[in-house]
Amino acid sequence: MALKKTTVMVDEADLALIKEAAAREGRTESEYFREAFHIAALRTRRWDEDWEIPRLDFGGPVTAEDIDEAVADGVADAR
Repeated sequence: MALKKTTVMVDEADLALIKEAAAREGRTESEYFREAFHIAALRTRRWDEDWEIPRLDFGGPVTAEDIDEAVADGVADAR
């Protein structure tokens, strides 16, 4: 990945938090800023066509108990 150097003005409090996190986690401040830029870049993406998202019909409302049962069944099947 080719990197390009840039200068960005940031809030002092935000910078202090980044410095603390970098020291605590053994990462560089630059890693945090590259990650933030990447997330911001992903948020700007747009698609020309509509997405074809299938609609799921479960025949009625799904309750918390239905979900708990499905998860329990899935965990039991995985063993």
